[in-house]
This record gives sequence, C-alpha cells and structure tokens, in this order.
Amino acid sequence: MKKSTVWALAAILATSVACKEDDDDNGGNTASTTLKMNMSNLTQLGADERYEGWLIVNGSPVSTGIFEVDANGNPSSTSFTVKASDLSAATDYVLSIEPFPDTDPAPSAIKIAGGTFSGNNATVNVEHAAALGTSFNTASGKYILATPTTNDTTDENSGIWFLDLSSGSPMTGLNLPTLPAGWVYEGWAVINGQPVSSGRFTDVAMEDDHAMFSGSDNAGPPFPGEDFVTNAPAGLSFPTDIAGGAVVISIEPEPDNSPMPFAFKPLLHMVSASATDHVTYDLNNQISSNFPMGSVSK
Repeated sequence: MKKSTVWALAAILATSVACKEDDDDNGGNTASTTLKMNMSNLTQLGADERYEGWLIVNGSPVSTGIFEVDANGNPSSTSFTVKASDLSAATDYVLSIEPFPDTDPAPSAIKIAGGTFSGNNATVNVEHAAALGTSFNTASGKYILATPTTNDTTDENSGIWFLDLSSGSPMTGLNLPTLPAGWVYEGWAVINGQPVSSGRFTDVAMEDDHAMFSGSDNAGPPFPGEDFVTNAPAGLSFPTDIAGGAVVISIEPEPDNSPMPFAFKPLLHMVSASATDHVTYDLNNQISSNFPMGSVSK
C-alpha cells in the first residue's frame, strides 16, 4: 500500500506502540481524555475481525481501541479514552481492520480511512495517504452482457465485460484511479443473490487475472470481464442469465483472504430483468453511500 512519510515512519517505529511510557498529571496519575468518532458507511465485519483506530503521535501509531459495527452500520463505541498527551500531539487519525483476536500491537496493512487534524478536528475518508490516497468521486464505468469465449449464441446473457460498445467497437469501459500498492480492483456478478468474481485487475484496459468460468472456443477481449459458462460454484448452474442480478466493481486488499467483495464498492448497477446482450449499460458511482467517511475530534 502507498504510505505517506508519516506512515512510513510509523511502520519503522510500530514496536513502540506496546512500550510507550505513561504520562502523569500533576497528581501523579495518568491523564486521560476522550477522542470522539462520527463515522458512516462502516460495514459489519466477520467474527474474526475488528475495526481499530490509531493516532499518529511523533510518527508512531498509538491505538485508540477496537470496536465492532452491527448489521445496521452502528459502531459499538464512538468515544475512546486515550492519553491526553497523545491526543494533544496527534497529527493524524487512521482507521484499520484488524484480525481478532490480535496479538500484534502494530496496525495491519488494511487501513481503510484516515484524516489529518486541523485544530481539534480531522475529516476522515479513504483519500488519506495511509488509506487509498485518492478520490473516487469521478469514478465511472460501462459494461455489456456477452459470452465471446463461446460459439453458443444462446448463452449471451451469461457473461459480463467491462467495455464500451457505444461507438461500434470495443473501447475501455472503466474510468478508475490508479490504486496504491496493496489494493486491486475486482469485478463481480451477483447471480441468484451470490457474488461471483469476474477477476481481479489493476489496469482497466487489460484483461484481469483469471478466466476460470469462461469457455474455451475463443479468447476473451483484452478487458476485465468473464463468461460464466463453466465450473459453476456450489449452488449455481452455468450458463446462467445475469439479467435481474447486479454488476459490481470492488476494491480489494492484496493479499485477500475472503471470497466475498470487500467493503469498498465504487461502482454498481442493478441489471434490468429485460437486459439484453451487446448493449452498453452504465455503472453507478456509489461513493457517497458506500465509502467510509466522517470525522474525529479531540
């Protein structure tokens, strides 16, 4: 993942998380205060994961504590007790996803949002350098239904390809920013309620990393996409009909230990039940309703 100068220093000094000495107030007691968090669009994690907040203090990450999020997106805590001296000196706040239980005092590689303090407040979003480091507000995309890897003309609604046919010739269908190291894009078709990957990619104008469901009659076009005609996952039967389902572009951590889409889904389209093949359809930008965003205050 791309790291800011602050976060690069944090990685070097991460071991200091567990060994920082307590600061005392004038009465000889550890002085503490409250960090307040107001975040939206946080998704419920698995039982083996937790969210964890971090202050960047003198270049080193200091945990503000872990919390969970319920099925309605409500955090289990929005106020966190921290050392007053740490909060006063903090330059940045970063939110990560950690394994649970977690024996490593340092942050994981999956940092989903961050913000730089201006006075007592920090606006937190994925654009922070410790997270994705870029804006997705102008992300857009197009796709078609088609099965170019088979010669069968009766299964055309069983494939998705992220390209644009509106000019009459296949053109790049996705407009997405370049991701930092540690993150990749992944396409998905939601078939009978089950997300099925169409492949992972970093370049919108090149083929993705697999064709495990495609046919063998022809090579696929040099764009991300997949024909869902062979090797159907359990519970599904291929070929299928994607009409009435959904098409999604997600942003995934790399490496990724989950077969399901990650919380970042910048582009999505609910496919009409009457959708037909070789017609260019628009993906919808989901940033405002999908990406973690909010603020923290001292």
